[in-house]
Amino acid sequence: MRRSVKLEKNLQCNTCGTNVLSKKNFVQLNCPQCGKTEIIRCSTCKNLGAKYRCKECNFEGP
Repeated sequence: MRRSVKLEKNLQCNTCGTNVLSKKNFVQLNCPQCGKTEIIRCSTCKNLGAKYRCKECNFEGP
């Protein structure tokens, strides 16, 4: 299933804060625990396995 991407000027990686629209690839997903918060990760942080935290339930991934 393919999701449409919101093309907002300020789409930032939850881990490093970079504007993901300037990166080649990125992912958007809902929090795996609560499903309420959208998690955005740039390809660099995803490939490094850098941690992110849900602002709603404090779930920590990757």
